[in-house]
Amino acid sequence: MIRLDDLAEDVRAAVAAARERVAALHAELPRNELVVWTAGNVSERVAGADLFVIKPSGVSYDELAPEVMVVCDLDGTKIDDGTDERLQPSSDTAAHAYVYRHMPEVGGVVHTHSTYATAWAARREPVPCVLTMMADEFGGEIPVGPFALIGDDSIGRGIVETLSGSRSRAVLMANHGPFTIGKDARAAVKAAVMVEEVARTVHISRQLGEPTRIPQSDIDSLYERYQNVYGQHGPSEEQQR
Repeated sequence: MIRLDDLAEDVRAAVAAARERVAALHAELPRNELVVWTAGNVSERVAGADLFVIKPSGVSYDELAPEVMVVCDLDGTKIDDGTDERLQPSSDTAAHAYVYRHMPEVGGVVHTHSTYATAWAARREPVPCVLTMMADEFGGEIPVGPFALIGDDSIGRGIVETLSGSRSRAVLMANHGPFTIGKDARAAVKAAVMVEEVARTVHISRQLGEPTRIPQSDIDSLYERYQNVYGQHGPSEEQQR
């Protein structure tokens, strides 16, 4: 078994930093009403190592602190990380591990059971791209992934199959709920917040009638602008908002 104490000093420092970020980011899930009780999880890949940090299983959000975050290898096996050996990683760890093994560009994964996004998942229906916010954030509709049981890497395989080659950073796993990915855990949490917001808004819109889809060419333009122009990109950028 890998022992945290045997790893290089820079790796141990990266693990400690990831634990701090992951613990803090978990507070965003109840704050944004994306989870109830102990459901949901955030993980982040450890820079410079084949490891990731994830929430422990069944622990209250009020009790989540850096020192109880669990460190796993990319097979989803808990390493000897200094936590109580009884403290096991999230039940979704195998799914997170599969994503990290097969999508090296992904640095963070989030799973919630947020109400509106999960309602769309229960219907096995993609959220259509009818909002500029969706075009900006996801580059199109929010797709639906296959039904899979918890316990092995089946969910992870469904996430990878659905999102590989897609601009969407969110997938609605059928009859389960949303999983989101990002360059780091913060980006994945942002995607989780945004997918719930657009799922809610589109649901409300459908109560008034069928919403109008945005043409693909406009989706492409909106996505390109938001990803490459919007926000702060440093003083060399000619356009900033």
